[in-house]
Amino acid sequence: MAKLYFHYSTMNAGKSTVLLQASHNYRERGMQTYLLTAQFDNRAGEGRIASRIGIGEAADTFSDSDDLFEKLAARRDAGDYACAFIDEAQFLTKAQVWQLARAVDDLNVPVMCYGLRVDFQGELFAGSAALLALADEMREVRTICHCGRKATMVVRRGADGLATHEGAQVMIGGNETYVSLCRRHWRAEMGDPSAH
Repeated sequence: MAKLYFHYSTMNAGKSTVLLQASHNYRERGMQTYLLTAQFDNRAGEGRIASRIGIGEAADTFSDSDDLFEKLAARRDAGDYACAFIDEAQFLTKAQVWQLARAVDDLNVPVMCYGLRVDFQGELFAGSAALLALADEMREVRTICHCGRKATMVVRRGADGLATHEGAQVMIGGNETYVSLCRRHWRAEMGDPSAH
């Protein structure tokens, strides 16, 4: 039975590596996969999912205006695949997450989404919020804070090296400006939100 999966974590936890490995496992067993990533995230090149450890694969892309049910159905018509993999799933719209859920239900295709849960201000991304509500299964890809605790938050550092408190939710590139932290250390850098 097909399911909608959400694999989530903070920055630099290895989500793309896990995605590429899972896709490789399918293909190694003779099953095709369908890879998609956000169109505007071209850090690794247009239509490419790449990991910081140096592995990568060509992928189709999605933008806010794409109907992902139609995209998955059209790809199936062009050639069957055993599983769809979505990288940068935090950039999905709520409607697109519903479209993926429909693809799981009506096309009987498993869909594995990989993305960030929260932004640098501790707020859910729209795609992540919808996936937390609709996914059949959720799995955390873990990484650690400098203190050794599990990192669940991320800060964005400015040119001065201090945590940024304002700015656009999305900033493509600049991985070196993001640091994954446990909630305690995130609060120390961002200020305690419960005190406001």
